[in-house]
Amino acid sequence: MQSKELISIGKISGTHGVRGIIKVIPLTEFPERFNDLEEVIINKDSESKTFNIESVGKHKQHILLKLKEINTREEAQTINHAHLKIPENQVYPLPPGYYYHFQLIGLNVYDEEKGELGKIIDIIETGANDVYVIKSEVYGEILLPAIKQVIKDTDIDNNLMKVELLPGLLE
Repeated sequence: MQSKELISIGKISGTHGVRGIIKVIPLTEFPERFNDLEEVIINKDSESKTFNIESVGKHKQHILLKLKEINTREEAQTINHAHLKIPENQVYPLPPGYYYHFQLIGLNVYDEEKGELGKIIDIIETGANDVYVIKSEVYGEILLPAIKQVIKDTDIDNNLMKVELLPGLLE
């Protein structure tokens, strides 16, 4: 399995106790998703290995995971700071009209008036709204606010996002 097909859902931040339980910082807005997981892929030093989940708990802001293959604190420490990943097809379902960043990266962006603008190459999280970074052969780099006035349609299946540029956005 290639790493581009894997989505990070957590990062190991340490151990908990002596039985090999790991503390995980969730990298998802849906930490309850850990309750339904049976296995997880741990990616460390560009190597990936699948682990079976024995139990899931919660401690403060951390998720506590007991993996069947890890039974001591020392074994757990060998995967400290690693990322927990799952295949794209196991991501938590989002409501209609909401998308994961990995689904948007690479979309072709089209404006009714200007035509094809380019591809989304990055997403900047600003707090108020995301900003899509578009790489355009004609306009260079375009910073496109992810707001309803600009984003008119997102079609993941056809790799296309239709937008309506705000006045002055390309100047």
